[in-house]
Amino acid sequence: MKGWADEEIKNRDLMAPCGLYCGSCGVYIATRDGNEKFRAVMANLYKTKPEETECLGCMQPDPAKKLYSYCNTCKIRDCVKSKGYYSCHQCHDWPCDLIQNFFLATGLQVMKRTIPIWRAKVAEHGDEEGSVEWARSECKRYHCPSCGSPLFRGAQRCRACKRQVADELDGSL
Repeated sequence: MKGWADEEIKNRDLMAPCGLYCGSCGVYIATRDGNEKFRAVMANLYKTKPEETECLGCMQPDPAKKLYSYCNTCKIRDCVKSKGYYSCHQCHDWPCDLIQNFFLATGLQVMKRTIPIWRAKVAEHGDEEGSVEWARSECKRYHCPSCGSPLFRGAQRCRACKRQVADELDGSL
């Protein structure tokens, strides 16, 4: 699929437990591609230093190679790990207060969209393949409807054709 290798889609390190798939995160994409300009844009957006704005997925085994500062202190990630799960889709308490009180409205909107999809994919395909199919569906979602170029979660416009895409994806940040 344009923008993501099959190995990425199958990589559990990128399957953020909250449903904010790391493979479509701008910080991950900038890190993966070694794109310093995009990394600086992401740093500015999230108010972090560019040199600290890098990540290879929030579910990397400890010690993580490159874990973004927000992900490193994520209470949702800690909660899932403490329960022995790898995702909120496995938890009967979802959506809990950690989800409901998430600090970014767009992130909360995405979580509420993705976790039910993840659950449905697992129910249909089983845990392993269902999780991969969920990740694949997230990658498919983040493509420009006009030109087909890959996008990142939170994109406001396509970098290739300049079409405004926010309202068709996750809304304005």
